Amino acid sequence: MTAARDLTLQTPLAQALDPEIAELVTTELGLDTVGDLLRHFPFRYEGGAVEDDGTRRSEPRIGDDVVVIGTVTAITPPRAHHRGKKMFKVQVVNKVRAYDVTFFNYLPKPIQPDRQLLLIGRLGEFNGKLQLTHPEWLVLPDTTITSAEALAANEAGSTKAGSKRLKFADLSLLMQPTVPIYHGTKNMPTWLILSLVDAVLKRLAPVPESLPTSFLALHGLMSLDEAVRAAHKPDGRAQSEEAKRRLAFDEAVAIETALARRAHDVGTVAAPPLHAPDGSLQAGLRERLPFSLTAGQEEVLAEILADLARDHPMTRLLQGEVGSGKTLVALLAMLAAVDAGHQAVLLAPTEVLATQHLLSISKMLGDLAEAGQLGAADAATTVTLLTGSMTVKQRRAALLRIVTGEAGIVIGTHALLEDTVEFFRLGLVVVDEQHRFGVEQRDRLRRKGTGTSDEDTPDETMPHLLVMTATPIPRTVALAQFGDMATSVLRELPRGRQPIQTSVVPADREAWVARAWARVDEEVRAGRQVYVVCPRIGDDATGEQAKASFTDEDYDFEGTTAAPKDSTRGAARDAQPDDSEKPKTVSALEMHDELAAGPLGEHRIALLHGRLPAEEKAEIMAAFAAGEIDILVATTVIEVGVDVANATTMVVRDADRFGISQLHQLRGRVGRGGLPGLCLLITASGSERTLGRLNAVADTVDGFALAQLDLEYRGFGDILGVDQSGLARRLSFLDLATDGDVLAAARDLAYEIVGEDPELESHPALRAMNEVVLGGERGDYLDKA
Repeated sequence: MTAARDLTLQTPLAQALDPEIAELVTTELGLDTVGDLLRHFPFRYEGGAVEDDGTRRSEPRIGDDVVVIGTVTAITPPRAHHRGKKMFKVQVVNKVRAYDVTFFNYLPKPIQPDRQLLLIGRLGEFNGKLQLTHPEWLVLPDTTITSAEALAANEAGSTKAGSKRLKFADLSLLMQPTVPIYHGTKNMPTWLILSLVDAVLKRLAPVPESLPTSFLALHGLMSLDEAVRAAHKPDGRAQSEEAKRRLAFDEAVAIETALARRAHDVGTVAAPPLHAPDGSLQAGLRERLPFSLTAGQEEVLAEILADLARDHPMTRLLQGEVGSGKTLVALLAMLAAVDAGHQAVLLAPTEVLATQHLLSISKMLGDLAEAGQLGAADAATTVTLLTGSMTVKQRRAALLRIVTGEAGIVIGTHALLEDTVEFFRLGLVVVDEQHRFGVEQRDRLRRKGTGTSDEDTPDETMPHLLVMTATPIPRTVALAQFGDMATSVLRELPRGRQPIQTSVVPADREAWVARAWARVDEEVRAGRQVYVVCPRIGDDATGEQAKASFTDEDYDFEGTTAAPKDSTRGAARDAQPDDSEKPKTVSALEMHDELAAGPLGEHRIALLHGRLPAEEKAEIMAAFAAGEIDILVATTVIEVGVDVANATTMVVRDADRFGISQLHQLRGRVGRGGLPGLCLLITASGSERTLGRLNAVADTVDGFALAQLDLEYRGFGDILGVDQSGLARRLSFLDLATDGDVLAAARDLAYEIVGEDPELESHPALRAMNEVVLGGERGDYLDKA
């Protein structure tokens, strides 16, 4: 054990705490150092509503997070609740007021009459009485039981490790005027974390200042040492906000410094300069197009070609509304790569989309895609498809064309990521609908341009990267806002496209639902076609949900930082009835049978989902495109790339189970042939937040606006890890939705410092703080778009 006041942020927890509790912290929370523990910041502060059993601290308000200490005066026999569940009521009283405490499904055994409890929860009100529902609880020693008896009482139902945790806790900390509340686990609850943080802070040496004094003065920031301490033990809410603001700057500076250092070193990471302004393939395609590119397409293409001509890797986002011509721009960029003697690869999320890309690109290129065939153009190349459902013979032929360089353009699905796929000379990677791929997947394909997929092998060259989407994922928005991803935007609507009308249809409004199906009937009778999309295939599995799908119940939103679903909010969170009371979703199989047996059964109805054989999927899509199917019931297999001009209506069942990006992509399948489009979002959810999200999607078709909305709802993901969205993020204080000024100031400072001192040799405190924020391998993910 180290001596008092000599702990630093880099001190291992095993040296700072009792080894037993240090191991528990690492196991439960994944924290290894003092800096890790101190960066496990409170997600909210109780802020003055603490009451003990004799002193009135302040008047609590409904909705406040409170810490209550009181005595159990009554336990009401359980009564039946919704769907047969039991509800237990406990009355807890102190010298100030009484509380009704509710537990669902079971009552923790240690909670008995006359026992003194510590409760942490959100204050509610029912029938004029103050109420706490499923609070965190702890039996405290009082005049009737000894400390040892209290320990034994709390041990009931706990693990062996959990039974020992009281000896490490200072419960008096919970009676401070301002009490920080931490995300914890069953064996590492908030009150234990509070005690450990307090113990570490008492022995922490002054934290060296990481930012220049002039920068602190310019932005009115407290010192880093003050901020670290005040974040955990603030002298009131105002000081906690001041500490948060300072720590947000540290997070922004750490990331911007890492990006600035990478930009400084970018000359060591080579990329093939794909400079072929007079390339015959590009010129040949332009000659064959029956139309001219729009001004927006020309502008965006010029930006991309300029990046491709450089000898360091391009990382660019191409954002444009559904059908705005992104694929044509990307094809011209791929032809530039082939003109320059390299290969280009297009990664698509589904076989349906990959096949459609093959057909549409081959059709656009014509004889330019027929190298080696009679009648091919002089500078023709070959377009090759690689998917997982190919036969062994087809796959071997495709792999041979790829590795020999015969295939100038390669189109494929996740099959392209396999180790057996080797490129001859890969120069450009294009990722279509990047929200359907993980961080590691996109990076893995890009590394194939280096001749290795091993991250430990130094890169010789890195291909350029272009990602396309109609609604960027939150992670991509984050990288764009950090200034690390160049963005090109196609804002013009395609020629002939009509606005799509979107309406939310509550499933409990029978007349509304009936009218929705009547509109489907009207469209079919008018000679048009309809998609009906469901979130899963059938009852045998969870189905074919897209990777980005989520429900609002997946996250709890509290305070400035939202918590992941598995965060401990109460001693029995898992017993809450949320999941079991969610409405059952309608599967594609059920929907198909229901429509076929109902009034719409006279129309031609077909079923499409990802488990069908590839040939059958292709046949169904071809039949739908040919107008031989009126209503196509499908899963998200048709989310992207499907282009049927006569399809005018999209019905999404259980729309609350789809993400914002998915809904925007789905409705982009209709209204593509000059006819008005209609999208109906049917939902059985009664959540105000869910309905608000769906109504927001209905109110706008601006992809970037929806991406920003997605950012606000889901968070920007873990840009220091693999999570592309979600609020369980490494950054605790920086809010990309509101901290634009912080990012701008941090970027300026980072580039100024790195310009003078690339290795931060003269800035050891900044380097140390960056290591705490970006520690381990987390900073490596900044390289992965």
